[in-house]
Amino acid sequence: MIFFYLFITFFQIGLFGFGGGYGMLSLIQGEVVHHHGWLTTGEFTDIVAISQMTPGPIGINSATYCGYTAVHNEGYGYFMSILGSATATFALVLPSLILMILIAKLFLKYMNTPSVQNVFSGLRPAVVGLLGAATLLLMTSENFNTPDINPWQFWISCFLFAATFVGTWFFKINPIRMICFCAAAGLVLLY
Repeated sequence: MIFFYLFITFFQIGLFGFGGGYGMLSLIQGEVVHHHGWLTTGEFTDIVAISQMTPGPIGINSATYCGYTAVHNEGYGYFMSILGSATATFALVLPSLILMILIAKLFLKYMNTPSVQNVFSGLRPAVVGLLGAATLLLMTSENFNTPDINPWQFWISCFLFAATFVGTWFFKINPIRMICFCAAAGLVLLY
């Protein structure tokens, strides 16, 4: 039964996940952590980190890892967990595939009309809002700890967050390098 729910859940996320993978993260977290309870917030955070480090789109990678972890957490074995990965990934991609096939010709024909341009003008702020929501949803005590429980880890986490923001935004440091720098800093400072 979990495979059916995985398919429906990730199909809906794929259908309404405008803005790419980062825009989908808040939808994925809302469904797999809060609505269904298949994963904990910590597991989801780990999945996001792994999804960013592995090649491919973050939304698809997250769906793959979430599908695997959800089925594994339900007590199924290795093979069934791989099937959960495949189910979630296929379900996430399927709406885009169907929609792109259906609207490709229409879009090419009508893309310069004012109505279509107005639709895209309305979608842009929504995508930025989804990205902001994904950021805020990941700013939890599991990712930053708290100053009263572990002040050292909290301040190091805040510093790494700020350094990553400044490094990528102002100094245009490659995000892959920033991930490697922060991983090394975390290993040295938090070990």
